[in-house]
Amino acid sequence: MKKVLFIDRDGTIILEPEDEQIDSLEKLDFFPKVLRNLYKLQEKYILVMVTNQDGLGTDAFPENTFWPAHNKMMGILEGEGIQFASIHIDEHFPHENHPNRKPGIGMMMEYLNNPDVYDLANSFVIGDRLSDTALAKNLGAKGIYIADKTKGAQQAKEEELTEHCAFISDDWDEVASFLDTANRSAQIFRQTNETAISVELELDGSGKYQMQTGIGFFDHMLDQLAKHSGIDLSVEVKGDLYIDEHHTIEDTALVLGEAFAKALGNKAGINRYGHFSLTMDECLANVALDFSGRPWMVWKAEYHREKVGGMPTEMFHHFFKSFSDTAKCNLNIQVEGDNEHHKIEATFKSFAKAIKMAIKREGKNWEIPSTKGVI
Repeated sequence: MKKVLFIDRDGTIILEPEDEQIDSLEKLDFFPKVLRNLYKLQEKYILVMVTNQDGLGTDAFPENTFWPAHNKMMGILEGEGIQFASIHIDEHFPHENHPNRKPGIGMMMEYLNNPDVYDLANSFVIGDRLSDTALAKNLGAKGIYIADKTKGAQQAKEEELTEHCAFISDDWDEVASFLDTANRSAQIFRQTNETAISVELELDGSGKYQMQTGIGFFDHMLDQLAKHSGIDLSVEVKGDLYIDEHHTIEDTALVLGEAFAKALGNKAGINRYGHFSLTMDECLANVALDFSGRPWMVWKAEYHREKVGGMPTEMFHHFFKSFSDTAKCNLNIQVEGDNEHHKIEATFKSFAKAIKMAIKREGKNWEIPSTKGVI
């Protein structure tokens, strides 16, 4: 499902003059830091522009004074690689109470009528007026208020919109950092001469999974990872299994680790550390990890069978080492027992539980979990 940023134009993307109409090129000026952040945010969100332009097309606001500046703005955005999926402009005056005018949802029916396509609950409306936050309320999305934090919080409280206002700031770096952390998902496709791998990951999922690696036992272990960590995970691999399993397993781990690194973003608010001790019949597996930004692997496990379910046992160490390299995490794995199947499955389940602990967030005052201020 697609997550959307419904973004106001005046006062949000471009600065709004005191007379509230940008009717000449001389009045066109971008909001500080907006371009670089919109470029980054479109990796995780669809960008949609929603703007009220009072009386556009009337004598009060002739169209020939609107479009030159608007088209110039769009040209600059496109030149910076920023693509808006659609642009919605309402021209009605406030007193007309037209359903298309924000916070009305008349222009938004495409998104409301396609709940299997658009994830509105995890989408945001961004704007410098509380009518934008009210639009978020009406859409079932969340609002980001471009305003001074203190004044904005008081205004949202007065309008009884506090619960619908997820974040308040007039700094686009802060807004982008919040959104990067709020949407913890990743889609990655990687193709080489040996493998073609597609991974879709949602950290705030419900344990849904779909695996197609071509190796049945490997699929089963990745199922355990999704189920017991609570993430949603889809993995599709077309590898050179006619040679052997090595490239398929190694490359899957590399892409999976990369997906975790991307989905975690700046890691604000996460526990960062996770550990779990799990027993499975005679077997005991202990996994500890730290999404530290540094790869490191400690492995204490021995296998006495060459393969389990068609998967080489030597590749389990290689899988976790490759994941550690691209997820940039410390990973310590110790397992003992007699049954090789139990040892491997217990390791993956313990790994999943440790991940669940490490990626968990609590509250809204998310901070970077490091005294350095960055991971």
